[in-house]
Amino acid sequence: MAPEAVANAGRGARSRRIGIVNGLGRQVAPDLYCKLKRGFADAGAELQVLPDLQVLLDPNPANGRAGTLADESQVMTRKLEVFAACRAFAADGADAILLPCFSSHVFRNEVQAELDVPLLDMVAALRSHVRQEVKPGARLGVLTSTFAANAKLFERYFGADYELVYPSGSSQAVLMNILHGAGGMVGAAAQRAIEAVCLELRRKDVAILLPGFAELALAAAALQQKGIALPDINALYTECALQFDGRRNPAPFRLGVIGGIGPAATVDFMNKVIGNTRAERDQDHIRMVVDHNPQIPDRTANLLHQDADPTVALFASCKRLEADGARAIAIPCNTAHAFVQRMQPHLDVPIINMLNETMRHVRAQYGPLKKVGLLATAGTVASRVYHGAAENESIELIVPAPAFQDKVTSAIYGKRGIKAGFTRGRCREELLAAAAHLAERGAEVLILGCTELPLVFQPSESFEIQGRTLVLVDPTTVLARRCVQLADSYHP
Repeated sequence: MAPEAVANAGRGARSRRIGIVNGLGRQVAPDLYCKLKRGFADAGAELQVLPDLQVLLDPNPANGRAGTLADESQVMTRKLEVFAACRAFAADGADAILLPCFSSHVFRNEVQAELDVPLLDMVAALRSHVRQEVKPGARLGVLTSTFAANAKLFERYFGADYELVYPSGSSQAVLMNILHGAGGMVGAAAQRAIEAVCLELRRKDVAILLPGFAELALAAAALQQKGIALPDINALYTECALQFDGRRNPAPFRLGVIGGIGPAATVDFMNKVIGNTRAERDQDHIRMVVDHNPQIPDRTANLLHQDADPTVALFASCKRLEADGARAIAIPCNTAHAFVQRMQPHLDVPIINMLNETMRHVRAQYGPLKKVGLLATAGTVASRVYHGAAENESIELIVPAPAFQDKVTSAIYGKRGIKAGFTRGRCREELLAAAAHLAERGAEVLILGCTELPLVFQPSESFEIQGRTLVLVDPTTVLARRCVQLADSYHP
């Protein structure tokens, strides 16, 4: 036992909160609850501190989780209900979750993979106890459900060090009948039947019996008094909770994406993240959490005409992404970056600034002395957010004259513009005219400063204009590559 964990919990800023998934077996959760409270109280008394423990119980214990798991539909129902209970505990601030059900530990890893909160491993707690009591190579008798036995749950934890022995078919049927009968493990008849199965396994020269039903905790004391070595699994699980140091599992990198501004640009950005990721299989790609919300008010309309302010809508998306576990947030919309400085101080995760990353890329690739042209929405130009990013890198940034800026606006917002679904014809011609205008003014590098523009031009595309080569820079690609770098270097 590690009472310092209790001491730290008692002296901490908030209570240790432990959730118990209920309804997986009659009387199991109440028994575990009592042992958990008593264990924390005893450890606290030993250290002369007040135990600061809150136990959260699943509010839906009678939802059909207890069952034989005889077919795939029952297994799937159990999985989803266990996950729902764990997710509710996580939302309620649980520091750890107890799952007092061996059958559910068959798929514990699947549930844990979708949780940041540790789902404490009951079978691992049992293994730790057995290793202290029994030398490797010994025989262990296993009393567990047919489902857990068929799933090789105990082979997974004990098979490398011990030989496992199971009851005969008729004895297994007795155990299952007791488990799912009206009285469960409680009662003289049930106790006698369990004792008989235990004695059968002892005759097979087992060193210790493994309780593979959490319900066996209710019978453990009586069996131990009769000399049957059957550990109290709820006591062991309580000790596991006492030893838990409160640290959360390291979460994998998740990239939050504010999408829908615009919709096609969001898909383009995600494709570029995928295209720039070194992967041999699906699981090698970056996990992305996307809030695709085209109803966010138009950024340019706000900047130019004081129409609806998009700040709250953008911030709400950021907070949703934070809640979904994003470790960084990407906004594939240049104009939206005019609002980033308002939001970042109120967020717990960073927004990857596409404009700053683009200017760093331009300086690294082309040096600080070249003139850099900007094709962007009128709102981006008016906000001067790109100008600030350029000044930070000592880059001279030029923008189109008003008449040519109107062409850019038409190419993006016009009836045959990119936001209307067009990528050829008039919109491309208008953008080429604005590009030629910037080239005439000395631009050698051209930033596609609206995420819709790469839908018209390929990032590698360049133009020969008046004897000059005009190189295109796609901020969406720069942002995607930076996101991949962050994911590759992430160490939780």
